[in-house]
Amino acid sequence: MIDTKLLVIGATSLVGRRLRDIAPDAIFTTRKPKRSGEVFLDLMHPEAFEGKGFDTVIVTSPIWLITENVLEALWRQGMKRVVAFSSTSRFSKTFSPEPEERRIADLLSESEARIEAFGATHDVGWTILRPTLIYDEGLDQNISRIAQTIDLLGFFPVCDGAKGLRQPVHARDLAKAAVQVINIDVTRNRAYDLSGGETLSYRDMVARIFAAKDKPARILSFPAALWKLGFGVLGIIKPGATLKNNVNMALRMNTDLVFDHTAATRDFGYDPAIFKPDF
Repeated sequence: MIDTKLLVIGATSLVGRRLRDIAPDAIFTTRKPKRSGEVFLDLMHPEAFEGKGFDTVIVTSPIWLITENVLEALWRQGMKRVVAFSSTSRFSKTFSPEPEERRIADLLSESEARIEAFGATHDVGWTILRPTLIYDEGLDQNISRIAQTIDLLGFFPVCDGAKGLRQPVHARDLAKAAVQVINIDVTRNRAYDLSGGETLSYRDMVARIFAAKDKPARILSFPAALWKLGFGVLGIIKPGATLKNNVNMALRMNTDLVFDHTAATRDFGYDPAIFKPDF
């Protein structure tokens, strides 16, 4: 039971969508209100926001959009508690060779610090939640993109065996976590890493997706040198390739991205499901 008046920023995000099921009486913000319970909020111009009475805010939109001006606007309208989603990318991409990934890691770190500082000076209790690899079948840009590639090619290419460990976490479990922390005092002014219910290699994760699609696992491993060559050619053909086209994403298939959610389980009963996607 949610003993608070709740405002959710990010109605169309992966976690925001799942919060509709868990907290149907919450107010959801969006730039294009279409449904009952939705209100207009442009994070670039928060001074125009008119809340309907809330004391707790859950931020599921990119945390770097929550500027000082946004926090001030929410505080003036009654915010006493804020739960904001960041990402474990704050740590895993800090030393990435890709400048854009390092920039995102810096944005995450700076945004967390901004919320913490605001909470301290305005008596607003804060909780930062840092998920690992988020998925929600058919909606996310991680697991669902792998599934789309499988449908398109009938196989999935990986780099050097793809032995790096992963902990995919469902948006449903993250939505539950956001609600769980609200009324638990020990979670105030703390940050938590939220990993999935099990740890498995990138290759095994892909195999699970094949199984979910009821298809035999056709996983082809190519050496790192070939991936580098391929992306090098892509860079010549398509100068200025975006972050999603950088070779480091392929090379990272062999890097462990593992985080411990023991503190979250201890403090608010976080209990994520194992990785079993259902398409």
